[in-house]
Amino acid sequence: MKEQEINRQWKRIVNTMNEGLMVIGPDGTIVMVNSAFERMTGYRADEIIGRPCTLLGCDACEGRLRQGGHFWCTLFENRGDINCRCGIRKKDGGLLPVLKKAALLEDEDGRPAGAVETFTDLSELDALDRKVNQLSRQLDEEAGFKGMIGESAPMQRVFDIVRKAARSDAPVIIYGESGTGKELVARAVHELSPRKNGPFVMLNCAALNESLLESELFGHIKGAFTGAYRHRLGRFEAAHGGDIFLDEIGDVPLSIQVKLLRVLETKAFERVGEQELVSVNVRIITATNKNLEEMIRSQQFREDFFFRINVIPIHLPPLRERKDDIPLLVSVFLERLKKRTGKPIGGLSAEVMTLFVEYDWPGNVRELKSAMEYAFVLIEEGTIQPEHLPRQIRHKLQPASGAFASAAGDGQQKQALVDALAATGGNQTQAAKLLGINRVTVWNRMRKYGIDLKKVIT
Repeated sequence: MKEQEINRQWKRIVNTMNEGLMVIGPDGTIVMVNSAFERMTGYRADEIIGRPCTLLGCDACEGRLRQGGHFWCTLFENRGDINCRCGIRKKDGGLLPVLKKAALLEDEDGRPAGAVETFTDLSELDALDRKVNQLSRQLDEEAGFKGMIGESAPMQRVFDIVRKAARSDAPVIIYGESGTGKELVARAVHELSPRKNGPFVMLNCAALNESLLESELFGHIKGAFTGAYRHRLGRFEAAHGGDIFLDEIGDVPLSIQVKLLRVLETKAFERVGEQELVSVNVRIITATNKNLEEMIRSQQFREDFFFRINVIPIHLPPLRERKDDIPLLVSVFLERLKKRTGKPIGGLSAEVMTLFVEYDWPGNVRELKSAMEYAFVLIEEGTIQPEHLPRQIRHKLQPASGAFASAAGDGQQKQALVDALAATGGNQTQAAKLLGINRVTVWNRMRKYGIDLKKVIT
């Protein structure tokens, strides 16, 4: 193709690009954009041509802009290409993460004639990063119902409510003590819902002070406060089209509660440092281990906000109220740790299983998992014994159990075997593995204690 023909077809050529392209005149006004730029920003060419490039609010440009002097941008003085990651503002007010490349255009005499900038949309890459992080967290949570392990009646009720809550688009609130698995419930609601292909964004509200929490939730523009060197995408904006999970909602300051209430009512918010409304399509899932109704009475929590988030409540039972699930939890954690460490651990002794069933687990499932991990640090092979457990478990149980030796008495031994058989659905080999004994011993004890396998399974 001849040069003249290329010049005639150049608009069609640049419109085939996947990257957005913008040509800027020497006075800083936009001269030309391609079709990809229109798709990425929402601006039509006739809406943006002739307007200043600062309209895009690029957070990487402020240091290069000049209020006076011969050139309006240092690009024209330094004449060095620019390659950076930044955020630009779309027509609808949303922030678009992009990789920007800018280069100077010169006339035949080598004088600056303008600049050309290309933009690569990074929003899908950011979403992919979030998905990878989400999947990596789930690799260790494959068993049970969306990572939640339990066959007891209380947990079956939880699973049923989760399925129903997922079909709704109403706000969900999860109540439960620390360590009961509130994050797993929130993820399950998301993954079973029509929003499952959208983002799932989390934020622990107890970890931040008021100003940082507001910035994390709603984002901020460059210069909104000291240290705000770039535009920041807030969690609500990042969750557009999906779900946002706000853990420890009871720790949110009253001033932020007001702003969250507004988002629930209007589906819009303002970034810190600007007054322009940003609309979002987000379902809110919250969680707390506090009594919000008591906090309302003590004026620590807004009643109107409570009514807006308390639409579909899900109450997670503490582990002490579903001890039937302990053998199953132990079995799952045991297999995961064996796979992760490669240690030839045979299982738990009858004494340890008895201790686990008797203990109240104030830290719930998280504490049980930690106890198993602690034991795997101490033991290299064989069966987990009481001395392999964290001290607080042994210390609290010794007065109640008398001594570890007596804990393995006939009554305790029978109950441990029944629990193991129930947890494994009557599989004697797996029950033996769970208890750290051989299958013949399981069979002998079943005969000794007159255990009816059909009754155990039922």
